[in-house]
Order: sequence, then structure tokens, then C-alpha cells
Amino acid sequence: MKNEVSKNEIKSSNTKRQDSRDNNSSNSTGFRNPNNQNNSNRKPINPNYQWNQNYGYAEVFVRIPEQGYFSVELADQMISNNSGKYRFFDLQSGRMPISIYDNGYLIYRTTLNVRNNSRLVLDFFTNKGLYLLDSYPLQNGYYGFENWNDLWNNPYGNSGNNGNGNNPNVMDGQTFQQFISAMKKDAWFDDKKIAFINQQGRHAMFTSEQISILVKDLSFDKNRVILAKSLFSKCVDKQKYFIVGDAFDFESNRRDLMDFISKY
Repeated sequence: MKNEVSKNEIKSSNTKRQDSRDNNSSNSTGFRNPNNQNNSNRKPINPNYQWNQNYGYAEVFVRIPEQGYFSVELADQMISNNSGKYRFFDLQSGRMPISIYDNGYLIYRTTLNVRNNSRLVLDFFTNKGLYLLDSYPLQNGYYGFENWNDLWNNPYGNSGNNGNGNNPNVMDGQTFQQFISAMKKDAWFDDKKIAFINQQGRHAMFTSEQISILVKDLSFDKNRVILAKSLFSKCVDKQKYFIVGDAFDFESNRRDLMDFISKY
């Protein structure tokens, strides 16, 4: 009797296993039968809904006029090079984070607010942060390849004509010569010349070449350093400011100016 019961139990157990295998084989997922999913919890699809593909379009140009290998991360794009030029296209308009890395180390982070159909042009200095050079609408709504380098290659309006470019506050060659003549006529000593130049500088910008001429006209190197530092913020082509260093008699003063510029 015990053996007979045992055989019946074994037969019943084998039958249940086989039924379980048959049920699992009909389920391709191995976990649940997709045909038996409960669709009653699904939200109804709105037939009037249309996906908006137009998020806006914007561009951002960043220039880093310093030596080094930098990476600029803007939204979901990243550019790394040692040329100092970082151009971002196909950006959505609105607020977006920007991070700048020096040899892989994060040195700056902020948020830009980019308008639709516009291009931002910025300068970055490690000790000063971002500076807005210009913001203007894009032609025909997109890239504008015919003039996308206009401000980039001449970020301070320097495009020839004695470095005047399109900056109305920069004196042309003839006006600058008149300015020099007036200065020499009214100011004989360095302190008077510096005061005359700074007074004019309130309403005008200078090229690095013009500043070099003004600095050379002073008699003492210590005064040249003072003037060169005070006019740096008024220079429209700072990337050429190194030529002002040639106006000094002593190498120590030239290094002093270069150190000032690097920390500006």
C-alpha cells in the first residue's frame, strides 16, 4: 500500500511539472504572458496632441585668449582644443549651463540665457570670467556662413584702417595725429600728458598701436607703466597689447605690464 501511494504521488507530481512547462513554453518572455496584460490602466491617447519639434535655434562663440588646453561644455556639447576658439551650433534657446575646464580641471561654471535665433560672442579670462562681446540676430534664422567670422576674428572691432574697424569711439589716423599735436602743445610733462590722455580716454577707445605711441612719448619708464596699465581697459585689440611693451626702456617694466595683463 505504501508503495502504491508513493507511485501515485510521484505520477501526480510529474503531471504538475509537465503542465507548468507547457504554460511557460507558451510565454515567450518567460515571466508573463503579454497577451494577458491588463490594458485597463493605460491613459487614453490624445488624438489632438502634436509633438513640437521646434525648440528654437541659437549659437554661442567663446574665445579664450590665453595659452593652454581648455574644454568648454555648453548644454550637451563639449569642445576641447588649445586654439582658444569654441563655436557651438544647433543650441536650443533659453537658459543653459556652461562649464570651462583647464587641462580637465573645472575652473568656471555659470548659466547663459540664449535668445532664439541669435548668436552670443564671449571672451573668457581665467581670472575674470566671461565677458560679452556682442549678441546679434542670425541672418535667415541659421548659420549665416557668409559672415560668421566677422566678429570672431576681430572681436573688438579691429579690422584694418589703423585698427579702427567699425568702432565709432576709436580715432582714425588723422584724428589721432591731431590729438597728439594738441597733447604736446598743452602738456609738457609726464603728469600733464597722462591727465590729458586719461581725460580723452573717458570718451574714446584706442588701438594697441596708438597706446604704444602715447606711452613712448612719456619721458620716464615708471610713468609709462602707469599709463599702459590705465589704458588697457580702453584698448580695442587687446590681443595685440604686447606691442606696448616695446615702449619701455627696462625689461622689468615690460614684465610688470605683462604680469598685469595676465591677471586682468
